[in-house]
Amino acid sequence: MTHRDSTGPVIGLKLVTLLFTLSPELLFLGAGVKLKENGYDGLLVAINPRVPEDLKLITNIKEMITEASFYLFNATKRRVFFRNVQILVPATWTAHNYSRVRQESYDKANVIVAEQSEEHGDDPYTLQHRGCGQEGRYIHFTPSFLLNDELAAGYGARGRVFVHEWAHLRWGVFDEYNNDKPFYVNGQNEIQVTRCSSDITGVFVCEKGLCPHEDCIISKIFREGCTFLYNSTQNATGSIMFMPSLPSVVEFCNESTHNQEAPNLQNQVCSLRSTWDVITASSDLNHSLPVHGVGLPAPPTFSLLQAGDRVVCLVIDVSRKMAEGDRLLRLQQAAVLYLMQVVEAHTFVGIVTFDSKGEIRASLQQINSDNDRKLLVSYLPTAVSTDAETNICAGVKKGFEVVEERNGRADGSVLILVTSGADEHIANCLLTSMNSGSTIHSMALGSSAARKVGELSRLTGGLKFFIPDKFTSNGMTEAFIRISSGTGDIFQQSLQLESVYETVQPQHQLADTMTVDSAVGNDTLFLVTWQTGGPPEIALLDPSGRKYNTGDFIINLAFRTASLKIPGTAKHGHWTYTLNNTHHSPQALKVTVASRASSLAVSPATVEAFVERDSTYFPQPVIIYANVRKGLHPILNATVVATVEPEAGDPVVLQLLDGGAGADVIRNDGIYSRYFSSFAVSGSYSLTVHVLHSPSTSTLALPVPGNHAMYVPGYITNDNIQMNAPKKSGHRPVKERWGFSRVSSGGSFSVLGVPDSPHPDMFPPCKITDLEAVKVEDDIVLSWTAPGEDFDQGQTTSYEIRMSRSLWNIRDDFDNAILVNSSELVPQHAGTRETFTFSPKLVTHELDHELAEDAQEPYIVYVALRAMDRSSLRSAVSNIALVSMSLPPNSSPVVSRDDLILRGVLTTVGLIAILCLIMVVAHCIFNRKKRPSRKENETKFL
Repeated sequence: MTHRDSTGPVIGLKLVTLLFTLSPELLFLGAGVKLKENGYDGLLVAINPRVPEDLKLITNIKEMITEASFYLFNATKRRVFFRNVQILVPATWTAHNYSRVRQESYDKANVIVAEQSEEHGDDPYTLQHRGCGQEGRYIHFTPSFLLNDELAAGYGARGRVFVHEWAHLRWGVFDEYNNDKPFYVNGQNEIQVTRCSSDITGVFVCEKGLCPHEDCIISKIFREGCTFLYNSTQNATGSIMFMPSLPSVVEFCNESTHNQEAPNLQNQVCSLRSTWDVITASSDLNHSLPVHGVGLPAPPTFSLLQAGDRVVCLVIDVSRKMAEGDRLLRLQQAAVLYLMQVVEAHTFVGIVTFDSKGEIRASLQQINSDNDRKLLVSYLPTAVSTDAETNICAGVKKGFEVVEERNGRADGSVLILVTSGADEHIANCLLTSMNSGSTIHSMALGSSAARKVGELSRLTGGLKFFIPDKFTSNGMTEAFIRISSGTGDIFQQSLQLESVYETVQPQHQLADTMTVDSAVGNDTLFLVTWQTGGPPEIALLDPSGRKYNTGDFIINLAFRTASLKIPGTAKHGHWTYTLNNTHHSPQALKVTVASRASSLAVSPATVEAFVERDSTYFPQPVIIYANVRKGLHPILNATVVATVEPEAGDPVVLQLLDGGAGADVIRNDGIYSRYFSSFAVSGSYSLTVHVLHSPSTSTLALPVPGNHAMYVPGYITNDNIQMNAPKKSGHRPVKERWGFSRVSSGGSFSVLGVPDSPHPDMFPPCKITDLEAVKVEDDIVLSWTAPGEDFDQGQTTSYEIRMSRSLWNIRDDFDNAILVNSSELVPQHAGTRETFTFSPKLVTHELDHELAEDAQEPYIVYVALRAMDRSSLRSAVSNIALVSMSLPPNSSPVVSRDDLILRGVLTTVGLIAILCLIMVVAHCIFNRKKRPSRKENETKFL
């Protein structure tokens, strides 16, 4: 079946103009949850292929989201609900007439269901990498959470938990509890538990039962063996972001119920705003009026999808422009690695080439052996054509013909499009591609092709890459390795361990050491490429001392590649390689190493590099992210370096950080990030991330940081303690003996409007997001992470610190808040921890006057700051910190209302017990007095 595009050039031009005006979120269909007439459509839930088949899992997912839809509808005041949901069933499960996937895949899912190692339990959580009010990556549930009904006692009903996580994912709100800071001293000098709202009641419990807070909190340290249990019956209706497991909780904390003093992530990241304030400011609720009437919406409808055979077609440009800059040679070398190593076994692969017309070079061939892989390599183009015209649509249509050979449709297939030519008629096949059901990954070689080709990827949910015209760049190889099957099975994916490229002088060497860590080693391939002539002299030494020479490698002189596949499992440890340039002129030599997991028992470390948005306008910066994990768990203390290559100019190297400051939102969550603003020219930029981790026991975060559903240890019910089953306790991971290294392409992004150099400074310091304030005697001690001259790089010039007793004043009218004298504070380099101490009573006469009226009463001081650079550009106002300036030091903390209630109960019980004891004693004495008189009377009577 051949695709024919019925739209003409004029209609196609109108279509592309319309599509270009749409937001990237709408264009990216794979993750496209859309809100229409109050209902969410397109929510994608994907089950990991490593999850054992269990149809009850599907049933419980449906029940959870149905319950969540009604709960969400009421919690948002009848504004939003779930209308249509897709559940992606693993291809490894038995087929039950499931619909075939189109462009949906596991790596595009909004919700994933995957196993989690024992040390991390069954906490549902949402991976949030962006700031307040911004969407997260995905929600994660374990199969055990969805199947084990007993866990509902600790987490609450599944539908309620889903709404808690959905608010994280969709609206960018954060948890209102804090396991690290479970209590605090409030503005009334009362010891309070971190919660929202503060109307939720409970009591302290220690080994012997109910106890006052003094037995649990000693010198502001929470004593081991103590816990705080909430009453199962409450009057408070909020908050869902605190404890949705309570039956009374049916809404989010709003302005009237929000606890601004609680030391939680919501207050820190969202500057003391309530969750409902953030949610109502979202585009979802801004554009959704409440549904009229009193009834509930219809339950969601569910579609069950399942992927079929994996089908891939390489669509390769062979027009005359491919002869420029060694483009064809670099493509051949990268395609050899893809076909021999990256593409997974049992995949059907075809090859198409095109110039002004398309040609099928290889129909679909299933990969079942190395011979099948070598056969496909033989079909790769060996020369460019004389045709100067590039007709991308002709190549894409031929690609559809190839993938349709399998099932008569392109649904679920993948096209990898590689082109160097600008095609003015690409609009003619945008609609065809969007409706094809195929995902198109695009690689643009050279700047002329980059912008328009990327639209094919954006419309079909594919990745897009820009490959600079530099032989010393390994970008095309890294791009091919990044393209995986998208099934979520990391045990089958090829992982890039090494990517080194260097121009080596004649009779000089490229020598280095790389690591094959204990989690990888199967199907390990070493690939050496060179630019001209014959291969360099190769010497490769494994950890046991075995040496591999050039003769052990398979040499392809036409493509200038030398490859060595290690049989079985490669030895774990340090491998050393040496490449000697025997050519008479300088050579660009490259070394690429890829491998797969060595065992199903241990998840390998992975890195996923990406940017916040794939296009921006100067001077808006780009935020670069790298998600570094072992399985699903964050890896800490890694050295993560991003390399950004522009169309023209030298690469920019940038270290990414996970410190919870600058571009990074949550400390130690395994997502490393940094602002990038070193724009040389307008055009496309390519991103690659290298990760290096030294041997360490502190590899994984325990527990996993971020936003979780709270596991409640127990409740107070009818004055009785009812404890839930203990939550799974974590254990420290085994020390990694060798460390590890990983490489990942982050695709490309484009920047427009960059002025000619030198351009004026238009980059301010970044917003300070981790300001903390602590009372030390009569002083306030502030601490924060220093921003830079340009966002989070360099060194800023000065700080402007302001304070107020009014939250509104400091948040909405910062310029008129009270200025703190910080002239002696010299800013440090970006990333350094700053501290500053001042006395609020000595700041200004204005504050002294405010305090004069009620000097004996405790009060709250709100503090915020911003930084200024040498061009007088100011950062955004920081997060707002507050500190309680309480009674003089000799006064002890006032007990909270909960403690007063508890003390009242205990006192009443004690008084009743004493009264009962007095009555018993009196009764006994009275009886003793009566006995002698009775005997006396009896004697007299006788």
